[in-house]
Amino acid sequence: MNLLGISGSLRKASLNTRLLAAASSAVEAAGSTVHHFDIGQVPLYDQDFDGDEKPAAVAALKRAIEQADGLLIVSPEYNYSVPGVLKNALDWASRPGYESVLAGKPTAILSASMAVTGGARMQAHLRNVLSATLSPVYQAPEFLLGAAQNAFEDDGLSDQKTRQRLEKFISGFIAWVRTFDTP
Repeated sequence: MNLLGISGSLRKASLNTRLLAAASSAVEAAGSTVHHFDIGQVPLYDQDFDGDEKPAAVAALKRAIEQADGLLIVSPEYNYSVPGVLKNALDWASRPGYESVLAGKPTAILSASMAVTGGARMQAHLRNVLSATLSPVYQAPEFLLGAAQNAFEDDGLSDQKTRQRLEKFISGFIAWVRTFDTP
């Protein structure tokens, strides 16, 4: 199984990018692969450039989503919602409406935050956005990592219980993705 990982943060020391790395390790331990896509290169959505020939980064994003069996979106919460860079990438990928590469693509949402809420409001907003793109979202208990600034060591998650919770989330997601008829 081939998954695509997307971090909703561009920051080099991002807690969410570190969580995506930990999730990727869990995916690989489960015998699947995950590729990461850097959404920082995707230009701001402009319908004037949304013709037959897309900007190169947009074409690459859409191709990566199309080739993946499922998506892992790991994102921070900005102002109680989805970061603009992530929303922008999803706006590009969601075209044409109801027939995009996101339609029917199984998706998992994870988040890390220094707040104890762990990004819960972002997850709720992202679920709403993904419903508009017809992307089924994994309905397991949300993976929220609060106080994430204390959750990592140099080589990954520092807490065994959190690692086990992440591994369980990822194995459940992979099993769920297998129930879909994907590329």
